[in-house]
Amino acid sequence: MTTLESKILLIEDVLSMALLYEKQLNLAGLGVKSVETLAAAREAIKEENYDLLLLDLNLPDGDGLSFLEEIQGTPNETPAIVITADSSLNNAVHAMKLGALDYLVKPFSESRLITTVNNTLERVMLREQIDTLRQTHQSGSFHDFIGSSSSMQRVYRTIENVAASKATVFITGASGTGKELCAEAIHKAGPRAKKPFIPVNCAAIPHDLLESELFGHLKGSFTGAISNREGAARAAEGGTLFLDEMCELDLTLQKKLLRFLQTSMVHPVGASQPEHVDVRVICATNRNPIEEVRAGRFREDLYFRLNVVPIALPPLNARGQDVIEIASSFLTKFSEEEGKQFQGFDAGAQALLMSYNWPGNVRELQNTIRNMAVLHDGEVITQEMFPPLEGELGSLSPISQEIPNSIPMQQPSQAINLEGNSLATLAELEKKIIEDRIEAFSGSIPKAADSLGVSPSTIYRKKEDWLKKEAV
Repeated sequence: MTTLESKILLIEDVLSMALLYEKQLNLAGLGVKSVETLAAAREAIKEENYDLLLLDLNLPDGDGLSFLEEIQGTPNETPAIVITADSSLNNAVHAMKLGALDYLVKPFSESRLITTVNNTLERVMLREQIDTLRQTHQSGSFHDFIGSSSSMQRVYRTIENVAASKATVFITGASGTGKELCAEAIHKAGPRAKKPFIPVNCAAIPHDLLESELFGHLKGSFTGAISNREGAARAAEGGTLFLDEMCELDLTLQKKLLRFLQTSMVHPVGASQPEHVDVRVICATNRNPIEEVRAGRFREDLYFRLNVVPIALPPLNARGQDVIEIASSFLTKFSEEEGKQFQGFDAGAQALLMSYNWPGNVRELQNTIRNMAVLHDGEVITQEMFPPLEGELGSLSPISQEIPNSIPMQQPSQAINLEGNSLATLAELEKKIIEDRIEAFSGSIPKAADSLGVSPSTIYRKKEDWLKKEAV
């Protein structure tokens, strides 16, 4: 808006001042129309929409403050900067209460005028963008996302801006925050929406089979290759290839993926020639990719090639009232599926929803609501219907917090004795629990993390801390 396309209405009765202000604003690339009276200003704002009023408060046919009050709340209301000669600022303060966005006290410099006008125009533009977003997403939903928090509005806006591009997107966020949902939203909002969306979970496929899964193979190219396989990249032709848990790739495959991203050529296992594919690549991870690069587990060149447009999904406990919106949506869905009559949550249940830290994010919330819809009946969900909520390792359960009509706390269990000698510290207990769970899942950290209700990055971080302490 800081161009000649901006429409500023200057209301100033002193001709010399009006000409000076208009010249200074025009030189700064701002479009201005000048009028000398409030009567002329009324006619001007009826005939044309202005981005900003530059309003002197002392005019021959009336008081500028009365004019501000007159147009407030009407179709002719326009953002305003007031000009006053009152050094006590009483009029300026009154004008701000009536909706003026800023003020100028005579005499003022050219730089002060230009800076104030530009800053105000930027505020007006930002406010209009926010209003547009609120209107667009006033139901609190965007594609399959639910939530109207400011953090999610920023995510929605990024998705809308990047959807039409071919740029690679790197989505980060803890497990259960909706990374695949985000990737699908980008796909659906863009020109590839009618083409395939092919997701690949890099952590769920054995490393020795992942190359074949991504790029395909020819029959007989290795033991067990009993037929040709197209591969996810070729299956996504014209559409989107979504690579989840990117940081689980080994370094050899990372190099091949980098070559694919640079050339758009896939080389099926056993094939003599590569093939060109037209796909948009979106990646995601629940780890911190920068930490993975520093640790040497993730190629730096691949990271920078992927991280063209980063999107960081906020954890559920940072999304405020979104928790209630999402829970209500799940309750409606599961009540219909189970033939129940639930209509919402009582005050105690809402307090518990808002106070719990939801380490498993939306996925944990979904499972919690499904549990209650299956096991209980009634019109409202009460706090007593909640299953045990354990929280992340080392954090407090909301059950132990002071909530009206709270669920009775269980008595603490006896401390576990490690090595048969002394009472274990909390840190020692935590380490033993994690190591035992990793062993139970044959060394799979993602599976161990899922069973403990935490993200794999939490366990990786703790393991690194243990190594550092052991090295000291």
